[in-house]
Amino acid sequence: MPTKSPRAKYRRIVLKLSGEALRDQGSRDNISPQIVHDIAVQIREIHKMGVEVAVVIGGGNIWRGLSASHRGMERTTADHMGMLATVINGLALQSQLEDLGVLTRVQTAIEMSEIAEPFIRRRAMHHLETGHVVIFVAGTGNPFFSTDTAAALRASEIDADVILKATKVDGIYDSDPKLNPKAKKYDRISYTEALTKRLQVMDSTAFSLCMDNKLPIIVFDMMNRNNIKNVVLGKKVGTTVTAE
Repeated sequence: MPTKSPRAKYRRIVLKLSGEALRDQGSRDNISPQIVHDIAVQIREIHKMGVEVAVVIGGGNIWRGLSASHRGMERTTADHMGMLATVINGLALQSQLEDLGVLTRVQTAIEMSEIAEPFIRRRAMHHLETGHVVIFVAGTGNPFFSTDTAAALRASEIDADVILKATKVDGIYDSDPKLNPKAKKYDRISYTEALTKRLQVMDSTAFSLCMDNKLPIIVFDMMNRNNIKNVVLGKKVGTTVTAE
């Protein structure tokens, strides 16, 4: 089991990765092995610091249930297909982490015993405490809920200190920085202010879970190679959403 570094601000984290983060925009491939490898290297780095790492991963690079339902597919079926896409991504990340010598467990909200463990809270916490990176897949196991909600739920269940939401922007803005060059970036914002201003932090169910459980969220740009480590060290990166 890794020895905890006194520099690490957080004991246990949930890293929320979108499926889109695994795709190279210049390629037709749904998963870029190089990008997955780079993410795995960053996870290994904070894992070596003694931080207990759980990952919730999306499937949007392969399939988006909500988008499919808008095109006429029955929503429950579409969402179940999206859950299976997250399993593919989780296995890809597991493979890269284990190639780097990091012990892992994939836990799924939908039973598929030949490739992943079922999600069991106490077992997940035991794996974290014994030095494994735990990858949560298949969302919550229920249709109509996003992987953001899965991240908020799992983080609450395993008593995580924080959710690190990795995105392709460097934080939360008062308007879309791609459309408004004068958009203001927040370094820190409260749950209430984020709700009042209707800022797109997470979907409403996920955000409510975090707010009710006083679970801070840090939204940051994962494209910067050192950002995951910098966040764990407590450096000012991205936007922090807290109760105050």
